Amino acid sequence: MEEKKTTTHDIHTLVRRLAADASSVSEPADYATLRRVYKEAREAGYSPAHTHGIDPTNRAMETCIALCEMVSPDRNMIIATLVYNLCAAGVLDVRRVEQLWDADVSRLVTGLMKVSTLYGKQTVVKTDNFRRLLMALADDIRVIIIMIVDRLTLMRAINHHPDEKFVVDTAFEANYLYAPLAHRLGLYKIKSELEDMSLKYTARDTYTRIARELNETKTARDAYIASFIAPVKEKLDKTGLKYEIKGRTKSIFSIWNKLRKQQVELSGIYDLFAIRIILDVPLEDEKAECWRVFSIITDMYTSNPKRLKDWLSIPKGNGYESLHTTVMGPDNKWVEVQIRTRRMDLVAEKGLAAHWKYKGIKSEGQLDAWMNNVRDILETSDGPLELMKNFKMDLYDKEVFIFTPMGDLYRLPMGASVLDFAFAVHSKLGCSCIGGKVNGRNRKLNHKLSSGDTVEILTSPSQQPKLDWLNFVVTSKARNKIKQTINERANRSSEYGRELLQRRCKNRKIDLEEGTLMRTIKKMGYRTVTDFYKAIADESIDVNDVIATYELIDSADRKAEIERVSAEEFELMSPNERHAEGGSDDILVIGDNIKGVNYKLSKCCNPIYGDDVFGFVSAEGVIKIHRLDCPNARHIRERYPYRVIRTRWSGRAGNQFAATVRIVGIDDISIVTNITSIINKEKDVALRNISIESHDGIFSGFLVLGINDTSALNNIIKKIKTVKGVKDVQRS
Repeated sequence: MEEKKTTTHDIHTLVRRLAADASSVSEPADYATLRRVYKEAREAGYSPAHTHGIDPTNRAMETCIALCEMVSPDRNMIIATLVYNLCAAGVLDVRRVEQLWDADVSRLVTGLMKVSTLYGKQTVVKTDNFRRLLMALADDIRVIIIMIVDRLTLMRAINHHPDEKFVVDTAFEANYLYAPLAHRLGLYKIKSELEDMSLKYTARDTYTRIARELNETKTARDAYIASFIAPVKEKLDKTGLKYEIKGRTKSIFSIWNKLRKQQVELSGIYDLFAIRIILDVPLEDEKAECWRVFSIITDMYTSNPKRLKDWLSIPKGNGYESLHTTVMGPDNKWVEVQIRTRRMDLVAEKGLAAHWKYKGIKSEGQLDAWMNNVRDILETSDGPLELMKNFKMDLYDKEVFIFTPMGDLYRLPMGASVLDFAFAVHSKLGCSCIGGKVNGRNRKLNHKLSSGDTVEILTSPSQQPKLDWLNFVVTSKARNKIKQTINERANRSSEYGRELLQRRCKNRKIDLEEGTLMRTIKKMGYRTVTDFYKAIADESIDVNDVIATYELIDSADRKAEIERVSAEEFELMSPNERHAEGGSDDILVIGDNIKGVNYKLSKCCNPIYGDDVFGFVSAEGVIKIHRLDCPNARHIRERYPYRVIRTRWSGRAGNQFAATVRIVGIDDISIVTNITSIINKEKDVALRNISIESHDGIFSGFLVLGINDTSALNNIIKKIKTVKGVKDVQRS
C-alpha cells in the first residue's frame, strides 16, 4: 500500500471535527499546547513513520473523534491519544507531558506505551492470556478503552488493503481480543462494528452474500416495518406518552453466527429485525409505563411466551434494563419488540451499563466484582469517565506471565517455578524436566519465575517425577500430573507384588481370605493395600514373613471359633432375653421347630431376614446363625458337620437387622452426602454406622444399615449405585 500523504486540508478537517466533538470538555490552552509540542517535534526531526501505509497522526485524531462519538468526550484521554506517538518516538518525554498537562495524562500515556511493547512478540495475541496480560499492564481502564477505539479506527482504514496477511491478522485480533473487551465494557456499537469488519476481512464472500440478501430485502423490510409500526403508533398516540420508535436490523456478524449455529435460512431468524420503542418518562414511572406499552403491543399482536425477556424486574448483572418480546406480525412474520426508556437506551447505546456479560461473555471472579463497582458509579455520576480514572486494574496482580523462546505466552500463579512452567507447556515436558534457562541463565527446577521471564526447558529421557516435587510446585496441573505418574508407577509395582504373594500362597496351598489379609496388612503397619503390595515388590518386606503373619492371624481366628467351655456355663435364656439378642421363635425355625433355644446372628456374615441360613452350635452352647454363603460356611461344614442345624426364617421380621455394605467410588466431597441422603429418604432403612477412607482420588468404605429384609437391602443397593461417582456397591 502506498503511503498516503497527509494534506493540510485533511489535517484541518480532522482538527475541526475533533474540536467540535470535544468542545464540551476541552480547555482553551490545550490546542495551543498541542500545536506547540508538535511544532517542537517537527523541528527536532520528527517525521511520523507510516505503519502499513497508515498515517499515525491521522489515526490518532480519528481515534479521538471516534472516542467522542461512540463512548464519551474525555479531555485527558484525547490529549494522551494525541501525544502518545510523540512519546513513543522519543521526541517527547513523559515527564514533560506531566509538566504541560498533569499527572493523569502522563499516567495514561505510560499505560499506552507499556501495552504497545507487547506487539514485539507477535504470537502472544493469539492466546487468551494476552487479554489478561493486557489488563495487568494497563493500570487504568481508560487505556483499554483507548486501545479498543484505536483498533476500531485501524479496522476502518484497512478495507481493501493490499497486504492480505496483515488484514487477516488484524481482523483476527480485533474479533478475538478487542470485540470481547468492548463487550465487557458495554461498548456495543464498537463491538458489533469490529465483528462485522472482522467477518468482512476474513470471509468476504460470506459477508457480501448476507449483506446482499439484506440489501435486496431492505425495501420490503422497511415497508413491512412501516406497516407494523403504523397501528402501534396510533395506539400509543392515544395514551399521551412521549416516545420514539426505531427499527434496527441485526449486525451481519450476529446473523452469520445464528445461521451457522441454528442451521436456518435468513428468514428463519426470529430477531432479524427489531422495533425499539423508547419512552420519555420520569424515573419513578419507568417500569409501569414499559409494561403498559407491552400490554398494548401484545393486545395487538400475538406474542411468543418463550421469547419474553424481562430485564426490567431483574436487570442483568451488568445493569442492562429492557423489556423484549417477540410477536407475530402481519403475514405471519416474527418481530422482536424492545421496550425501554430514554435513560435505559442511553446506557445501552453508549455502553455505560458495563454490558460485558451479555450472551455468553463469562465473569472472571474479581473482574465481575470490579465491574459491578464501575456500574454503580456510572449510574450515579454525571461524569463517569472522570471518576473511572481512579479505578486501578490490579485484577491479576497474583499472576505472572512467562514467555517461551518463540514468544508464546503462558499465565501462571504467583510463585510458579520452572517445573510449573514445564507442565504448563506440556505434561511430557514436565515429567522429563531437569531444569531450565531463565533469560539465558541456568536455573533449578524450583526457581520461582517473574513476569516477563523467557524460559527454555531442559529435559532428560531418564528423568521421572519425584514425590518431593510436590513441595514446590503451585499449579494444579503440575501437582495432578506428578501424583498421577507416581501413582501409576506405584500401581504397576503393587500389581506385581500382588501377583508375587498370590503365586507363593498357591504354591503352599493357602487360600487367602480377604478379611484375614486385611488384618494382616494392618498388623504389619501399612495404611493402604497399594503400599503393602508395593513393599513386597520392592522387597521392603519378605513375602515369607507376610505368609507367616497371615497364618498366625488365621489360626487365632479359628481357635476363637472352636474354643470349648464347660456345660455349667450354658444358660437357657428367657423369651424376653432371647428377643433382645435377636432370637425369636416367630422369626427363625431351628431344626424341627425347636423353641426356647438361645441363638445369635453371626457377626462374620450378618444374616438378615430373607437370607438362606443355617445354625451352628458353638462351644458356648449358643446357636449361631450363618448365611449359606458365609466365608466360614465351608470350613464349618467340613470340620463340624455334626454341629450344623437346619434353620429357616418364618413369618415376618419384627426388628431391623444389621447389614454391612461396601462402597467404592471416586473421591468427591458431595458423594457421601448424596449417599446418606438416599438412605435417609428410605422409610424402613436406618444408617447405623459409616466408615470411609480415601486414597489417590478413590474412596472406599463400609456402611452399616439397619434393614428389615433382603429385598429392602437389594433395593437400597440399587439406588446407591445410581449416585454419580459410585463405582461399586456390594454387601459385605
